Amino acid sequence: MGLFSYGKSNSKKLDWIEISSIEELDQAIEKSMDEPSIFFKHSTRCSISSMALNRFESDWGEDCQGNLYFIDLIKNRDVSNALADKANVHHQSPQVIVLKSKERVFNASHSAISATEIFEKIN
Repeated sequence: MGLFSYGKSNSKKLDWIEISSIEELDQAIEKSMDEPSIFFKHSTRCSISSMALNRFESDWGEDCQGNLYFIDLIKNRDVSNALADKANVHHQSPQVIVLKSKERVFNASHSAISATEIFEKIN
């Protein structure tokens, strides 16, 4: 990866479920009734977002439970905004929002995004 290609890599380390429509978002929120839904809102144009994503992926353990959802907010700004509204949080980027039984149990952005803290909240 070159010096200026930080947002262009599509090689994610985790099995993210990409959300690109409001319908898919609503389905993911509904699935939070069964197990936690972890949403990562990512800007492919932002080096801070890329660093937060890499750190999250490195820290996420195999024993962590939940569905991992990825929202590319450059391509899907409407979905990102809808999630912020539905979770009753202020939009930020990067941002992680965790829902359990359709209720927000965790919200963090930038350097406060912590896989360890999410694990503690959902287990």
